Amino acid sequence: MGRLGVTEILVILAVVLLLFGGKKIPELMKGLGSGIKEFKNAAKEDQPADKKEEETK
Repeated sequence: MGRLGVTEILVILAVVLLLFGGKKIPELMKGLGSGIKEFKNAAKEDQPADKKEEETK
């Protein structure tokens, strides 16, 4: 499989819009954003102490 082109992305977005409708899309994006934020926070907490000190400098 290769990379996704513009056409493929537009088709995927159209299918998502048809499946979930226009009103559900903002709710889905909000949930996705909060999930990504939680994942990043958890990843930061799992770093060793010496790497945390380097990031704060």
